Amino acid sequence: MSFDSIPWMLILPLLVIQLVLVIVAIIDLVRVRSTNGPKWLWAIIIILGNLLGPIIYFIVGRRNE
Repeated sequence: MSFDSIPWMLILPLLVIQLVLVIVAIIDLVRVRSTNGPKWLWAIIIILGNLLGPIIYFIVGRRNE
């Protein structure tokens, strides 16, 4: 399998969405005072969780103030 056979026009938007979600989630994690759980754990989930990590953080990790 070579890189020429990968449909980049289909994968590129998903990669951009993932990158934006990770950046926004990390910025939010740094700015927020408290979360549901330790911040270091949420940072690991956001970074290693690919597309679902930031989404899980925004649904579960943020504490409604």
